[in-house]
Amino acid sequence: MAGKTRITRSAERNGDTERRILRAARTVFMRRGTAGARMHEIAEEAGVNQALLHYYFRTKDGLSEAVFREAAGRLVPAVAQVLGSEGSLEQKVERFVHLYIDTVRKTPFLPGYILAELHHHPERLPGLVSRLVGVDPVPVARALRHRLDVQLRERAAAGTMRPISPEQFLVNVLALCVFPFAARPMLNVAFGMNERAFQRFLDERRAALPGFILNALRP
Repeated sequence: MAGKTRITRSAERNGDTERRILRAARTVFMRRGTAGARMHEIAEEAGVNQALLHYYFRTKDGLSEAVFREAAGRLVPAVAQVLGSEGSLEQKVERFVHLYIDTVRKTPFLPGYILAELHHHPERLPGLVSRLVGVDPVPVARALRHRLDVQLRERAAAGTMRPISPEQFLVNVLALCVFPFAARPMLNVAFGMNERAFQRFLDERRAALPGFILNALRP
């Protein structure tokens, strides 16, 4: 790329350069998706020499993983905290829905990235989650499942909720949150949603979805 500055020692140490690259990568991933993004486009968006991208992150996979860690690092621990809290199921559903929509609307490439990783590199996910939460995710997931199972069984025994396994409960809630982001191109075509309309749709869904989920579980 003619006209771009060459790599210098000061640039190598400049944390602002790395942050600028990450911001540019988020922008390009939102525009192209992680599969369609190209390193030269990210470099142009960041206003740096493409060699700097390789210096900081080596490959596009390394850069996409760094962006994923930054975005999911805010979401995954917060979700675990919500699910493992002493709050009621109603509180957990509302907090989960609000947390997910509020976080992912800022990084809408995140669901697509995770789905791509699941399909193409499933072996990476345990390590990614482990680095995000700082501990082995398996016992954490088991503890969260047990906590939800106890709450769901108590509510079913009291007759205030239909019996449901924690796995079905979590997948139902997550799927209803994920779908608008994963299927956004289809929504754009089906409903003619531009960016402003999609954001209004998310606002409506954020308000209505917790009640919809809870009403579906009532006997």
